[in-house]
Amino acid sequence: MSTSATPIAASGTFTIGADLTVHRLGFGAMQLTGHGVWGEPADRDECIRVLRRAVDLGVDLIDTADSYGPFVSEDLIREALHPYPEQLVIATKGGLTRAGPGDWRAVGRPAYLRQCVEMSLRRLGVERIDVYQLHRVDPDTPLEDSLGELKLMQDEGKIRHIGVSEVGVETIAEMRKVVEIVSVQNLYNLTARQHEDVVEYCEREGLGFIPWFPLATGKLSADGGPLAKAAADHGVSASQLALAWLLRRSPVMLPIPGTSKVAHLEDNCEAALVELTDEEFDALSEAVAR
Repeated sequence: MSTSATPIAASGTFTIGADLTVHRLGFGAMQLTGHGVWGEPADRDECIRVLRRAVDLGVDLIDTADSYGPFVSEDLIREALHPYPEQLVIATKGGLTRAGPGDWRAVGRPAYLRQCVEMSLRRLGVERIDVYQLHRVDPDTPLEDSLGELKLMQDEGKIRHIGVSEVGVETIAEMRKVVEIVSVQNLYNLTARQHEDVVEYCEREGLGFIPWFPLATGKLSADGGPLAKAAADHGVSASQLALAWLLRRSPVMLPIPGTSKVAHLEDNCEAALVELTDEEFDALSEAVAR
């Protein structure tokens, strides 16, 4: 299927790091795992279908992490999509350890990050990772050490571009003194806008902003939820409206809604076709804030 004929094309494009042009509406692969982002998914075959259908629909940015499973998400991506389409950009992350469901602990020691990168390369079946993101800042490891090791691996040709996750403007500025940063992935959605200053910074600096939790894991799309009436008025689903709001919010916004069901994936992709006027965008922003 030609990507130009799919809804995803309507989301527009953004160029990551001056050389990776992707459609702005991507796919987040965290939900392709078991409960608590731990272990195998309930329906592995359906997850494989989701990944293949995403690419069929024109998705060319898939975001994952070694901690999703752990390792399950990266393994599924390779199983479903390798050898990868030439235009597909896979962004992964490292720097979190897992001891069980819902358990996440930051480790940014250089030796550990090197191990993370080497293992992600092996699991994904690539020689270079398109976008490698520091999943969390480790308070016990100097930023210069964590980012310096990623820079070394970038110089070695194992990482193409470097991104960061869950950081503020001041921290991003400090990080950019050590290494070139191309993207920031922070919690952000219609009801969680504590990182407005980061969105604005990314827009000024030409960095991609990847909002994780873009649908608040269904809370924004629930019947009777904050978007239900507005979505009905627009004749679209609440999920589509929430994603359309993100796309309208900034030209550097790269939403990555995730799901383990093909039907949900197809619904999310249709969000690219929803156009909000300035007045509708503002009204929606204010209504949900209240």
